[in-house]
Amino acid sequence: MSNVTATCLCGAVKITAEQVDPKFTVCHCHTCRTWGGGPLFAMRCGVNIVFEHEHKISQYASSSWASRGFCSECGTHLFYRLNQTGEYNVPVGLFAHLTELEFEMAIQYFSDARPSYYCFSNQTKEMTTEQIMAYFASQRDR
Repeated sequence: MSNVTATCLCGAVKITAEQVDPKFTVCHCHTCRTWGGGPLFAMRCGVNIVFEHEHKISQYASSSWASRGFCSECGTHLFYRLNQTGEYNVPVGLFAHLTELEFEMAIQYFSDARPSYYCFSNQTKEMTTEQIMAYFASQRDR
């Protein structure tokens, strides 16, 4: 999938991504669930992203390895960005023009942090907190 666009709720920020992986990820970590009230469903969009009205984007350093961006006008969650690689993960719901038939859940992060009040029937790869922490520790050592 290439050259897809998305906007925030109020339309103040437009995102154009050159590369979007239709295999979305789901994160169950406490930070994602606190940020959005549930798990974060995100599309991996690489590093080639253009933001229109970038001055309307506020960012928050949510961990030592990533930051989160949101529209300063309406509060829409715009991205989760990995500091080491600069890769963006954009919430699936922002890509309103894509159909559900184009999506596939690829992996669930922090699967051991998933609360008991929901689960998905999809059979996907899962990574625990320990596995995620080991991965990011190895990235810092490079």
